[in-house]
Amino acid sequence: MLILTFAAANLSLAFARLGHRSGILDVDIFGPSIPTLFKLHEEPRLSQNNQLIPLSNYGVKTMSMGYLVGDSAPIVWRGPILMKAIQQLLHEVDWGGLDILVLDLPPGTGDTQISVAQQVVLDGSVIITTPHTLSLVDAQRGIGMFEKVSVPVLGMVQNMSLFTCPCCNTQTPVFGTGEKVKTLCKERGIEFLADVPLHARIAEDAQEGKPTVVAEPGGDRAAVFMDLAKRLAEKVGL
Repeated sequence: MLILTFAAANLSLAFARLGHRSGILDVDIFGPSIPTLFKLHEEPRLSQNNQLIPLSNYGVKTMSMGYLVGDSAPIVWRGPILMKAIQQLLHEVDWGGLDILVLDLPPGTGDTQISVAQQVVLDGSVIITTPHTLSLVDAQRGIGMFEKVSVPVLGMVQNMSLFTCPCCNTQTPVFGTGEKVKTLCKERGIEFLADVPLHARIAEDAQEGKPTVVAEPGGDRAAVFMDLAKRLAEKVGL
C-alpha cells in the first residue's frame, strides 16, 4: 500500500537529513515500492560473507525484494517461500553500521508482521492511517497485534487528511475529519505524531523517484516528516 511506503521512505530520508546513518528495509514482499521511490533498479552485489549489499541513494541505504525479482515480475509465493524471503531480508544484508533502520511493512496483521516481530528486536512501531473509518478499523487491528507481540506503539500518523485546493485554498477533508484519529489515540493512550496532507505533488514526486523530503526539502510537506523524524529519534534514544 503506497501511502505506507511514502511515509516510510520520507521518514528514512528525514533521519538521514538529521545526520543519522539511516536505512530502509522493504518488507512488503508482494508489493515492493522502494526501488521506484529511491530510483534504484540494479541487482545488489554480495559481500565477502555472501550477504546482500544495500543500494544507496539520497544518503539512505535500502534493500528490497524488488531488487532481486525485477520491476514487473509477479511474486506469487506461498507461506514457506515467503518466510524464507523475509528471513533473507532480515538476516542476510550487510548494512555496514546504521543508527536506525526503518522497516516498511505491508498493511494488515499477517505472516509478515508476525515474523518480523518474532525474528528481530524492534524499538517500536508507527501506525499510519487515513481518517476514513475503514482505515481506522485496520489501524486498531494493527495496534492490537503489536501489543500482543510486545512491540511498543510509538504513535500514530494521520495520512491524506486535508486537501487544499490550489485555486481557492479551500480545505476539504476528503477521507473524513481528522478528529476520529485523534480520538482513537486518546482512547488507546497513543501519541498523535503527525498530520500528512493530501497533495498531488507527494505522489508525483514519489513516482519520479524523489520523495518529498528530497524533492522539496525546504517545503511545508517535508517539514512534517522532519518533525516526525525528530520526535521518533528522541523516542528511540538517538
